[in-house]
Amino acid sequence: MVKFLRNNKVASIILAIIRIYLGIEWTLTGWEKVTGGASGAVKGLLSNAIKNPVKGPTGKVLYPWFNSMLSAILPHYRGMSYLVSWGELLVGLGLIFGCLTTAAVFFGLMMNFSYMLAGAISVNPEYIFLEYFIIIAGFNASKIGLDYWVIPWIRTHIFKQHSSRNSIWD
Repeated sequence: MVKFLRNNKVASIILAIIRIYLGIEWTLTGWEKVTGGASGAVKGLLSNAIKNPVKGPTGKVLYPWFNSMLSAILPHYRGMSYLVSWGELLVGLGLIFGCLTTAAVFFGLMMNFSYMLAGAISVNPEYIFLEYFIIIAGFNASKIGLDYWVIPWIRTHIFKQHSSRNSIWD
């Protein structure tokens, strides 16, 4: 399955469709927050997650470390709403255009898991499921996209120059 996802041309077409679908969803959500002022929504999500943490069958809080992190973030909800809004928008654009796709999917997964740890299930399991296929496929998921040109350019212009410098490790 991994070999198919990473090397097959049909897989790259299927992955492009999945990638663009996810990109549109992320972009629409991010754009709504960027243009509509999401600070109230983020404050509400943080407050609700702190007041009603995710609990197991015995009533024990399952992610106390996450809830204490949210408590520390709550006073800074405006900055966090800015990061969430623009993060969702940029993840979406990266997926739609297939530019820095692996990074976009990674940050999308981080947001999906953060929402789930906060107790917001919504579309997150579906997104996580689809994003895993993209991240496992690696470069093949973005061959039909800007990464076809961007990744080789990065490899030759950034990593080649960096590796050619003398360092104490040479």
